[in-house]
Amino acid sequence: MIERIYLVGFMGAGKSTLGKKLARALEYRFVDMDDFFEERYKIEIHDFFQKYDESLFRKLEHDLLLKTFTMSRVVVATGGGTPCVFQGMEKMNRHGLTVYLKMPPAALAQRLLNAKRKRPLVQGKTGEALIRYIEEKLAERKDCYEMAQLHSNLPGDTLDVLIEKINSWQP
Repeated sequence: MIERIYLVGFMGAGKSTLGKKLARALEYRFVDMDDFFEERYKIEIHDFFQKYDESLFRKLEHDLLLKTFTMSRVVVATGGGTPCVFQGMEKMNRHGLTVYLKMPPAALAQRLLNAKRKRPLVQGKTGEALIRYIEEKLAERKDCYEMAQLHSNLPGDTLDVLIEKINSWQP
């Protein structure tokens, strides 16, 4: 039995939304790393970025990731950069199943523009500037994301397709 499923991918790919549905379908607990961070440190992420820098955020976020390795029957929606720092992807691959939720840059941009949650790294970016930013970040993170044990192409793959892929996965 897979104890931990880590959803990875760019911000706006649907890790939290799909993660909640996946957890419910598998009867697992759901952990959103952003919510976990905000609850643990008693500060909203966009406020944290205004007071501190991204490197401190990544360090604290990584410390929380390590805590998930002791959890059982859990679906974890990681932050977009979580797998790409401090060997996060390698560690998640050792402690659970990683699933890359892959989505085209234009679709990600559209979702980020309509998102309820404030995203400090894309604040003030719109249109072509936002798409360029996403393309650059995806290029930087490509090798990291590609190390995921399963890949799901969104918005095409449905929840049922994802569950089928997870159930047929062999370590």
